[in-house]
Amino acid sequence: MTARRIFALTRLAAAAVCLAALIHRLAWGLSSQTIAGQNFLAYLTVQSNCAFVLLLIVAGVIAFRRRADPRWLTIALALVLTWTITAGLAFALIVWQAGLRGIRVDVPWSDQVMHFWLPACTALAWTLTPGHRRVSWWVVPASLAYPLLWGAVTMWRGPLIGWYPYYFLDPRQVSGFGEFAVTAAIALAMFAAVATVLVIISRLRPLRWSGRSRRHEEPE
Repeated sequence: MTARRIFALTRLAAAAVCLAALIHRLAWGLSSQTIAGQNFLAYLTVQSNCAFVLLLIVAGVIAFRRRADPRWLTIALALVLTWTITAGLAFALIVWQAGLRGIRVDVPWSDQVMHFWLPACTALAWTLTPGHRRVSWWVVPASLAYPLLWGAVTMWRGPLIGWYPYYFLDPRQVSGFGEFAVTAAIALAMFAAVATVLVIISRLRPLRWSGRSRRHEEPE
């Protein structure tokens, strides 16, 4: 079996694991009464992991059929990885801060998979994927579009239902607009930083896996 087919199977397996984690997280949240069903899809982590599942399925099928990923797929993977990795970093900070304040935060296996293991393993696989393409720098500002849109919808929806997916977005749980603005700026900086690292990695790694020389790469 070729390396390309192995990565195809890996992508499909990762999609299955992510889907199982999403289902378990919903069931766990409902059973523990830590989330209302209608709010499950409001989390950035859940939305980005739903996109992750769909994209990995598409990527797996393409890996079976083509020797190299099309450029749009590499860009899409870079964007989705940016969102899932950043969500994992933010979740780790939330759990850490809760521990400092003596607040108990239960982290089921599904949260660990979605926030930590899958993003880390997929990012590693992404850098080694046969037929991988370089990522353009415009992906860095583009990676901020979804978090900004998600944030705008969340801040519009929050006052209507009296609920926010993350405490730092809730005006009742922060000291004021200043704290909210600083937290939002830090979050956007994290998205940009993760996207920058992925772009750099994609450009440093030679495309030697596909069996073709670099002169056959698609132009930027």
